[in-house]
Amino acid sequence: MGNSYAGQLKTTRFEEVLHNSIEASLRSNNLVPRPIFSQLYLEAEQQLSSLEVGSRVDNEEEEEEEEEESSESSSPPLSYQMKLPPEGCCTTDGFCQAGKDLRLVSVSNDQIEVPSGFLLVGAKSPNLPDHLLVCAVDKRFLPDDNGRNALLGFSGNCVGCGKKGFCYFTEFSNHINLKLTTQPKKQKHLKYYLVRNAQGALTKGSVICWKGAEFRGRQASSGPCSSTLFQPPESSGPTLTSTSELVPAPNPSAPAGTQQTGTISDHLPSTAALGSTVYNGKDSPKQQLVKNNLPALTRPSVLGTLTNSGPPKKRHKGWSPESPSSTETWNLQPNLQTPNRNKNDVGGLSCLTHSTLVGPVSSPMVASGEPVSVPDNLVKICKAKPVIFKAPDQVPLIEDLEQIFMRSWRESHLSEIRQYQQAIPQAFPLVPSQIAPMTSAQLPWLAGLAASSCNDSVHIIECSYSLAEGLSEMFKLLIEGKLVKTNYVVIICACRNRALDSCIVVTGKYQARVLSESMLTPAEYQKEVNYQLVTGKVETLGSFFSTLCPDGDIEVLLDKFYQENQGQRSSSLSTSVNKPTALDITGTAVCTSYNVERHQLRPFQLAVAQKLLSHVCSIADSSTQNLDLGSFEKVDFLICVPPSEVTYQQTLFHLWHSGVLLELGLEKEHLTKQRMEQYVVKLDAEAQTKFKVFLQNSMQNPHTLFVLIHDHAHWDLVSAVHSLYPQAEPSVGLVDRLLNCREVKEAPNILTLHVTSFPYALQTQHTHISPYNEIHWPSSYSNGIDLYHENKKYFGLSEFIESTLSGHSLPLLRYDSSFEAMVMALGKRFPRLHSAVIRTFVLVQHYSAAMMAVSGLSQMKNYTSVETLEIIQNLINSSRQCPSGHGFMVVLRIPCIPLAAVAYERLYHVRERLSLADNFEIILGNPNSGITIGKHFVEQLKIWQKIEDAEWRPQTYLELEGLPCILIFSGMDPQGEALPRSLRYCDLRLINSSCLVRTALEQELGLAAYFVSSEIHVEKVVVNDVLESDPEKLSSTDNEDEEIVTEGSTSEKRSPVKRERSRSHDSASSSLSSKASSAVFCIESSPPLATPGDIAKSPHQVLSSSTEDNANNCERQRQKLEKGAQTVISKHLPAAAEQLDSKQNIKSVQISINSSSSPFSSSSSSSAPTHNSFVLQTSQCSMTKASKQPPIVFLPKLVYDIITSTDSSGLPKSSSLLPYHSVMWASSFRPVMSKMMTCTEQSLYYRQWTVPKPIHMDYNNRNEGRMDTFHPRRLLLSGPPQIGKTGAYLQFLSILSRMLIRLTEVDVYDEEEINIQLQEESDQCYHQPGDMWPDLETFKKIPFDYTIHDPKYEDASLICTRLQNMNSEDRSMGRKQEDMYMRRQTTRMRLSKYAAYNTYHHCEQCHQYMGFNPRYQLYESTLHAFAFSYSMLGEEIQLHFIIPKSKEHHFVFSQPGRQLESMRLPLVTDKSQDYIKSPTFTPTTGRHEHGLFNLYHAMDGASHLHVLVVKEYEMAIYKKYWPNHIMLVLPSIFNSAGVGAAHFLIKELSYHNLELERNRQEELGIKPQDIWPFIVISDDSCVMWNAVEIDCSGDRKSEYTWTERNVSLKQILLHIEATPNVTHYALIGMRKWSSKTNSGEIREPFSCCHVHDFIMLNVDLTQNVQYNQNRFMCDDVDFNLRAHSAGLLICRFNRFSVMKKQIAVGGHRSFHIKSKVSETPVSTAPAQYICAPDSKHTFLAAPAQLLLEKYLQYHSHRFFPLSLKNYSHPVLSVDCYLNLGPQIAVCYVSSRPHSLNISCSGLMFSGLLLYLCDSFVVASFLKKFHFLKGATLCVICQDRNSLRQTVVRLELEDEWQFRLRDEFQTANAKEDRPLFFLTGRHI
Repeated sequence: MGNSYAGQLKTTRFEEVLHNSIEASLRSNNLVPRPIFSQLYLEAEQQLSSLEVGSRVDNEEEEEEEEEESSESSSPPLSYQMKLPPEGCCTTDGFCQAGKDLRLVSVSNDQIEVPSGFLLVGAKSPNLPDHLLVCAVDKRFLPDDNGRNALLGFSGNCVGCGKKGFCYFTEFSNHINLKLTTQPKKQKHLKYYLVRNAQGALTKGSVICWKGAEFRGRQASSGPCSSTLFQPPESSGPTLTSTSELVPAPNPSAPAGTQQTGTISDHLPSTAALGSTVYNGKDSPKQQLVKNNLPALTRPSVLGTLTNSGPPKKRHKGWSPESPSSTETWNLQPNLQTPNRNKNDVGGLSCLTHSTLVGPVSSPMVASGEPVSVPDNLVKICKAKPVIFKAPDQVPLIEDLEQIFMRSWRESHLSEIRQYQQAIPQAFPLVPSQIAPMTSAQLPWLAGLAASSCNDSVHIIECSYSLAEGLSEMFKLLIEGKLVKTNYVVIICACRNRALDSCIVVTGKYQARVLSESMLTPAEYQKEVNYQLVTGKVETLGSFFSTLCPDGDIEVLLDKFYQENQGQRSSSLSTSVNKPTALDITGTAVCTSYNVERHQLRPFQLAVAQKLLSHVCSIADSSTQNLDLGSFEKVDFLICVPPSEVTYQQTLFHLWHSGVLLELGLEKEHLTKQRMEQYVVKLDAEAQTKFKVFLQNSMQNPHTLFVLIHDHAHWDLVSAVHSLYPQAEPSVGLVDRLLNCREVKEAPNILTLHVTSFPYALQTQHTHISPYNEIHWPSSYSNGIDLYHENKKYFGLSEFIESTLSGHSLPLLRYDSSFEAMVMALGKRFPRLHSAVIRTFVLVQHYSAAMMAVSGLSQMKNYTSVETLEIIQNLINSSRQCPSGHGFMVVLRIPCIPLAAVAYERLYHVRERLSLADNFEIILGNPNSGITIGKHFVEQLKIWQKIEDAEWRPQTYLELEGLPCILIFSGMDPQGEALPRSLRYCDLRLINSSCLVRTALEQELGLAAYFVSSEIHVEKVVVNDVLESDPEKLSSTDNEDEEIVTEGSTSEKRSPVKRERSRSHDSASSSLSSKASSAVFCIESSPPLATPGDIAKSPHQVLSSSTEDNANNCERQRQKLEKGAQTVISKHLPAAAEQLDSKQNIKSVQISINSSSSPFSSSSSSSAPTHNSFVLQTSQCSMTKASKQPPIVFLPKLVYDIITSTDSSGLPKSSSLLPYHSVMWASSFRPVMSKMMTCTEQSLYYRQWTVPKPIHMDYNNRNEGRMDTFHPRRLLLSGPPQIGKTGAYLQFLSILSRMLIRLTEVDVYDEEEINIQLQEESDQCYHQPGDMWPDLETFKKIPFDYTIHDPKYEDASLICTRLQNMNSEDRSMGRKQEDMYMRRQTTRMRLSKYAAYNTYHHCEQCHQYMGFNPRYQLYESTLHAFAFSYSMLGEEIQLHFIIPKSKEHHFVFSQPGRQLESMRLPLVTDKSQDYIKSPTFTPTTGRHEHGLFNLYHAMDGASHLHVLVVKEYEMAIYKKYWPNHIMLVLPSIFNSAGVGAAHFLIKELSYHNLELERNRQEELGIKPQDIWPFIVISDDSCVMWNAVEIDCSGDRKSEYTWTERNVSLKQILLHIEATPNVTHYALIGMRKWSSKTNSGEIREPFSCCHVHDFIMLNVDLTQNVQYNQNRFMCDDVDFNLRAHSAGLLICRFNRFSVMKKQIAVGGHRSFHIKSKVSETPVSTAPAQYICAPDSKHTFLAAPAQLLLEKYLQYHSHRFFPLSLKNYSHPVLSVDCYLNLGPQIAVCYVSSRPHSLNISCSGLMFSGLLLYLCDSFVVASFLKKFHFLKGATLCVICQDRNSLRQTVVRLELEDEWQFRLRDEFQTANAKEDRPLFFLTGRHI
């Protein structure tokens, strides 16, 4: 039964495992056997499904029995023995001890008193199988119907004797004489509910459903699990399986937001994690295995991944689902609290400080406050101050021991856990499990068993009465020296009558010291160090160092050296700096390789900027209306940076060079620095002033989008409300006060962007940032493909870790074991000094000795470490290698500012005494002040950077490029300062290694993050998916198939075996590596070229050879050298280097040199070998070399071990640390992070498993509704340090601004009218330029202009009106229709306030109009059928209207049935300035998103009727996007029709409606002619309308001036509708807008010509003129010609113009012509659109009419060869206009009687086109026209029969000759009704 949860029991019994384990450990040399408990469990299975849940419960009885047997045999003999009954008691089965009958059959009719809340249940006695015993049980301890929610424990009464208050089922079972042989369990023995039947008798009812509980673990005491089958992750019931070591977490039981005494509600950021590397100040013997396996420090105990429900039922069955490796045994992790401290609220922790050592210790964990006497001489004897922890929730110990503690702890905190469970919402359905109670006798036994493998490091003390007893015992053992090898003492007070109590005492000297130091807050830490410095406590340390020198005091030695070398040193230095290699004109030496590359936007940054923009757009596009981008006209911003002067200047520097202020239009040219400073604010005491200005600006400019950028956003997250700094400086909590203030949160025009490399603290359960608003820096590689072609390669944490793996030469991450050893020794010698003081003094001593050694005092080499000597040697020699004196930078990180000042003074002094002042600079980098460097170095920088400003001083570290210097980088945390590319060494040996949280650790290592030049193309670098540099994956160091490629060498894929970590990381362990590493950079001081033999023998000699031999010598030895170099390379680089092509530039041993020093060497500065470049030691500038390889990083050993060690899943231990000091884990029982987690998954992990502490600014951001806690306009950009985030967000501002401008701009067609030269020049002026309306009689005199002027018809056939002498070049060559769209000229226009919009526009004003406002109910629509008959179609037409409820007032419905009767029409006489009389119809297809149907602003809010005309198959999508628009749905037969069908149906419907309205209103006494007859037909791309204002105030009438401005459509329509005699006009239109319009075009205000795109159509006058429903193109030209020939007036208002937006989707382009047979869309050439009848031609899936029109457009010259470019002899086109292409002219004539036609006398036609001619075309009509000899005829009919009938009826054979082969059809199948052609020649 115990295997009913995911960690399944193996078949082996516990005793076998125990036996085997003991035997194995006896035979083994390893002193740390595999823990027994862990062996009992397999890997956790995947999460159990509910099906498995059911199946595993079926065999409960058998499992129970089996389990009970196994439990008896698997632990100390504790089998159940029934307590003997008191003497004289009744022991009869079925009776209680008082002798009362309990059997159901006996008491069924008795009246039993049942207290409120109790139920009667039947218990089963094993001795009375046929009877039930009646019991009264509190129903809270019984399960519900689902077998859940039973409280743990028991509460019952005896119904026989009436005895009440049984609190234990064991006690109760004894009382009712169950006489059990196994452990009494209510689940097993309480079987049935008892109910009364109709007669009132008590009978057996339903079975008590313990099933759920049994599966939940069949727990006897699993309280937290009892609430629900799938319990919340925080439950103490085992819910999560850990695959690595288990570490208890802070206060897993405390309800969120509560602070409890003695438990943890706050994490100690500076938690010591001392791994298992050091015990009592030295490496623990026989613990080498532990070396590289540091514990997961602040990672709490996880009793399960989501599937395993933690500690099992029986006491023997282990906790950890997988045995952790024996090397990961030690976890020292104080998760501590002090009640009134900000960072380390340590409750239940006591450090025996000096004050407490005198007299008794009163500690919170001492029972009953009983005092403990501490021996007076404890510190003297033990040399340590022990630290005491309240167990077990603070200190991780050996895993199994820790699990035992966790288990016992949980059982005593069930109510708290249950409370916590209810407080936290359930995140995952988790499979519960079973827990058995652990007796006080068992715990010490199990603890002792678990500690047995510790080799005395852990000592267990068991006491019976109180912890004080145990503490006294512990002190006694300490005094007696019996705990010399013991680091931890576990005191367990296992008292039978009380709750179990325990504590842990840290007695190891080293452990206790680090622990006590880690309890200090940063302020206390600095105060303590300062105190030690000021009071002179460090003087003993200083005097100790002085005595180290062999020649006496170091100062004496320095003074002596100074006097001896004062004169000659400086001169020799100055000459050595100026070795000439390249000379400028004046002959001075110059370095050609100094090239500071900055301010170029990299592909990555652009990609991130675009990702940011797309997130902003998605916020705007969401239905929440939180950001209305359409309402903003420009962008403004404020960048908030930490209060570091360097970071502030650095941001100003980037801002200046980005040019973003000019681009955003915020500043004009000649930008000053003072103006620029308004946009960057340093978060210090003065920040509020700038911030207030920012907020005022945002309120005063609602149409500006303000972006508030919080850079380095993890820096200060202290809550302004709950600040625990009583005397805090005003800047504490400033971020919270400013960025989270109400004004920022509520302003609709402020967007907040947090930017950080370490986002973890902003990813908690209470974060303000939605997970959808996180943007992570993209990965550069996806499946080995380079996504962004960068010329630089980024090195971040993962690459540094990668370099430590074997297979590389020297790692980039190193530690210095000799330094660590000296620190350890001095720590023992000076126990009262803070270890940071000791570490700093030792390192400064090493640096001083190294400077002295390099300067010639060689005896000092023994007093420094190899690593420090390497740094100083290369620093001093770097500037000598370069003719200009360029060198590299060494960063020495000293977090503590007082110590940094001491180090600076000391190093500065030593440098001066050694006369090295001009060789390199020492800079003290303090966050609160700027950079100070010597005048000499300022001048050098000015020369290198070509700066002429006399006042210039470097203000950022980036400006120190090439300066040889030691930068002492102080401040508790880096604050975003970037370092130059000349950085070569990053010395982090002094970082606070006790403060191990992930953010702190990663930001220290982030200082070394670096871009490496990669000019030469090498095989693609595939970087491991670790932490920083591949943000889509969490860190990993075990991707076997991936490796980093060294430049200058090709890579070799290693076989996929697990790589061992290189053992040469510290100088002591590998003399080769240390010597090579120190020698590599010493190539400056050199004698002669080595022979190839020497190279093979000794790399070290080669490395110290001279550069001063000439190139000839080099050339002589070239061949040999290549061979020799190859040998060295093969020694240093693994096989990868052997693939080096000798043609590649093997700069002598340069490659091997660099490769030895760093696995990422770059010796590829020139791309091909030349004679001169082949020198053994080039004089290449060190700074340039430094920029081609990442810096080398020195770490404390402890940090090194954490960074480089991985857990069992391959995840670096550092990733599992607590993410930030002001957050804590939500629960100990959480899953481990996965190696393959992407950044998004990491974020979700932290969002689920971390909560902010009260000091965190997000602490109070809680809401039960969850989603409400996210701020909608807040974004988070995270990316590795130094990767270019500043450039990315500045670019984001730039493209955001461009997008806002672009959102307010559209591309409109801007083309001149065509065929202007063909207009008749007329001197007659019909109207005056200033006339507002046309005069009807005057207008009738204006001749109709047949010529098409609309530029969209540039490729259409010219319409001839007379003999025209056109040059053939005047018409453009035919071009593809597709190209035409691309080539049409557009211009970008700013949208005015009267524009029409598509669906992406949201603003407050048109929410209701659009129907999208969440405040309004989504508009309901109803579907109405509307039928009318039309004779030409020969059938009734049925249309459907979709009418939203809000638009029903425009329609008339029949009263009883609500049938649609008509659409209301106004009267001609109506006068209203707020109502547009003409209904607007917009036919549209394929443009549901992009069509400009939002006319709210265009109509200036006026009431209007707007109908979208859509095809049936598009109805749903249009309705979705435009829910508040009226839709007219065309019948399905028109699904494949063109725009002609829509126009045809709009016009016919409107006329039919006019008739209906006339009839309806006639009954109301209104004359039919008074009903308004006009409709508007508008294209879906009309975006704005313009009006020309004419000023005729000149002297003569012909003189006038004009201006054009944007006006509302309302103004234009009201103006046109007010035209006198308006009903006499058939069509009214306006010009197409063009920027090139000249005054000649508008001199005549009204034209009688073609109108397009936006027309007012009089449906009454045009009753007998129809649109051709078959047409796809030019149907408006065709209609205009027929309307004019019918004698109707067509008027164009030249004062008005319409702008048409270029829309790339939908419209006529939505028709694709493809083969009917082939599935794959293959484009078909227009020549294939027709074929011979009955041929086997491939048929096309397209309407016949479309094929016809397309064919004629491109290939009509095949039908009309004589007409090609023959404009004098056009083709005669009868009753229709078809586009025959631009090279053929047509002449339109109408066959209708009384129609207006041009005079054709004397005109000879080159062809005749008869298209579907009707009965008006007769033979006599055609005989009026004259044709050229050889002219061609084309007759087009619906079928072959009509074709023959037409030829006969029109007597065509009299004048035209036909041949059988001249018959064609469109390439349609028969069912698609092809059109047929017949061509003939004129006789």
